[in-house]
Amino acid sequence: MASYKESLTRVFLAQANMPTDDDSVKKANLSWWRNPREKLQGGLTLTDEGLDFLIGTLKLRSYDISFPKDFEFTTQVILFLDQYLDCPNYYTKKKIVVFNEKKACELMLFSGDVRKYGLAKAMSRQELLAK
Repeated sequence: MASYKESLTRVFLAQANMPTDDDSVKKANLSWWRNPREKLQGGLTLTDEGLDFLIGTLKLRSYDISFPKDFEFTTQVILFLDQYLDCPNYYTKKKIVVFNEKKACELMLFSGDVRKYGLAKAMSRQELLAK
């Protein structure tokens, strides 16, 4: 059974009228995703090439959310992004780009502070597990 990331990669290739065989998917997976390993959740951060493909080739709608000026971009922030964003995304030290309107709204509600967003998501998950 294909993973979510592999399924997305196949759909993206198909939408660009490119081959969707296993070798093509593997090659695209390695060049489009920062973490090409398969995960049950998250791991949908794009490389520069992946971002260019989604915006330039597929013309997908993207949402840019700027981080607060005093935002400290740490390893923990990267882990939160990798774990809790369930849509393709791309980030720099100044902003994050997401391809899901709902996620964009959620991030905007936290004023772009993904550290607070990640903590809120983690606490919410803990509450669900405790029930």
